[in-house]
Amino acid sequence: MLQQYKLASVSVMSFMLGLFGCTNTQTTDTAVDFPQALNVAQRNITTNRLSGSVVIDGSSTVFPISQAMAAAFTQDNPDVKVNVGVSGTGGGFKKFCAGETDITGASRPINMQEMELCQQNKVEYTELPIAFDGLAVVVNPQNNFVSCLKTGELRQMWEPAAQGKINNWNQVRGSFPNQPLQLYGPDAESGTFDYFTLATVGQEGKSRTDYKSNANDDALVQGVAANPNALGYFGYAYYLKNQDKLKLVAIDSGSGCVQPSPETIANSSYQPLSRPVFIYVKKAAAARPEVSAFTNFYLNPDNANLVLQVGDVPLPNITLRAAASRFNRGMTGTNFGGRGAIIGVAQEGL
Repeated sequence: MLQQYKLASVSVMSFMLGLFGCTNTQTTDTAVDFPQALNVAQRNITTNRLSGSVVIDGSSTVFPISQAMAAAFTQDNPDVKVNVGVSGTGGGFKKFCAGETDITGASRPINMQEMELCQQNKVEYTELPIAFDGLAVVVNPQNNFVSCLKTGELRQMWEPAAQGKINNWNQVRGSFPNQPLQLYGPDAESGTFDYFTLATVGQEGKSRTDYKSNANDDALVQGVAANPNALGYFGYAYYLKNQDKLKLVAIDSGSGCVQPSPETIANSSYQPLSRPVFIYVKKAAAARPEVSAFTNFYLNPDNANLVLQVGDVPLPNITLRAAASRFNRGMTGTNFGGRGAIIGVAQEGL
């Protein structure tokens, strides 16, 4: 499979040179018919060119990376159609484990319920870390009193006990004005929701429910940008794309105020809101050349700049190569035991 893909990428000229060399070796006293040789070369390249489709869904955080990878991959492989959808990490795993997609993006590792669903449907998968992401906490640019929040203050805002009670900014900190507090965040299908609740409240999936939720991060951006009293959270890439509409809030987890950035996410100083993100590839789908080629393209360190362009942090080359090795050897399963969201995973732990 991999050998076939490599053959498809050989240039016309090098293929023709090889063809001519072979012809000349076999028949030294016969001139090469150039038009005929060209037609043979073109037919062979057309035969070996990748075609087919790749269906991806899942995390809204992984979506911009998959979208960028798909655009770059199809430039070189125009006969492959890569469809990238968004239904959240949880929604993506439901489709993936039902056999509806080839690849799913996840902003947390697979959990036990999802593993059981995949097992029931005989869907085997390879878990592949692809990048590090930071969760951006943002307010409206008109907010002139919030520049940094303690993790305990985030808990005050978002824990289930806050529902119907913590409704004003001055209830979070006495020096804040007596203004309404309006919260925006991902819905319960989101891996970002799972991770944020674990990191701030202490339990995955435990949150007040009287906030404006949406599976679409762009909708959350628009909500915060339109509401002077708003606070929201989503992947750092969405802040970067909309930083003219939003104000970034630093987070103090006990060692001072730190804003997310490629540097603070990579060196783990932006805690506890930095985490790895993943793709999961169905083993049966990986047997198709177009899925295998796209996955290897995704994990190629030469394409890590695409991760950086959308605002996430590329993994070290050695980590990407190790992931590619696992994929190409057909290794399946998860390294995280079905625990779902996990706090404090460093790059060397992947």
